[in-house]
Amino acid sequence: MAIMQLDHVNFSYPNSAKRVLSNVTYDFEEGTFYAIVGSSGTGKTTMLNLLAGLDAPSQGTVRFDGDDIAETGYTRHRKDQIALVFQNYNLIDYLTPLENLRLVNPKASVDDLTRLGIDAAAAKRNVLALSGGQQQRVAIGRALVSSAPVILADEPTGNLDEETAEGVIEILRDAAHEQGKCVIVVTHSKQLARTADVTLRLEQRKLIERKKA
Repeated sequence: MAIMQLDHVNFSYPNSAKRVLSNVTYDFEEGTFYAIVGSSGTGKTTMLNLLAGLDAPSQGTVRFDGDDIAETGYTRHRKDQIALVFQNYNLIDYLTPLENLRLVNPKASVDDLTRLGIDAAAAKRNVLALSGGQQQRVAIGRALVSSAPVILADEPTGNLDEETAEGVIEILRDAAHEQGKCVIVVTHSKQLARTADVTLRLEQRKLIERKKA
C-alpha cells in the first residue's frame, strides 16, 4: 500500500500563470528508494516541498497513508510523518552531532552515529568541526532516528566528493531496504539515480517513471 500519494496535483506559484506541475498522480511505497531527476527548473524541489507540506498544491491532493495532509495539518505532517534532509545540512551548529540527533529522538546514541561512519570522538564535537561529508551523515542520521516512515532528501550528495557520496547513497538505500522507510531523493546525480529502486523524471510538468533495464 502507498504511504504517500500525489493525487491529480497541479502547482503554480502565486500571481503566476505558469504551471510547474500538471495533473501529477503517483503512489510512493514503503521500503522503496526513489530518485527524482530532471533539468534545473522543472519543479523537482517544488514536488519535494509539496510532499513535505512546505507548499500546498494549487489543485489536487497530497496524501499520507490515505489521508489528505492539508486536513491532517502540515505542521503535524512535518513533525510526525516525514523527516527532511537538506542539501545545506540544517544542523544546529552550536550542538554536537549526538545532541542534534537527540532533538528528534532523546534515545539516540553514539551507536546511531558510528553506524554512519561518525566515530565516538566526533559524535561529541561541535558539528562545525566536522567535514561536509560528516555533517551530511549527521543530517541523515537525524532522519533515521526519527520515527517518521518517510525520508525526503533534497540533493543530499550535491556538495560531496564521489567517495563520500557513495557512502551517503548506501545509507539512504539501507534506510529503505533494512528499515522499511520510503526514501524520496531529488538529485542531479546519475550515480544516485542508477542506485535507486525507482527513478522518476520530471519533464514537461509531468512525472514519468523510468523503467530499469
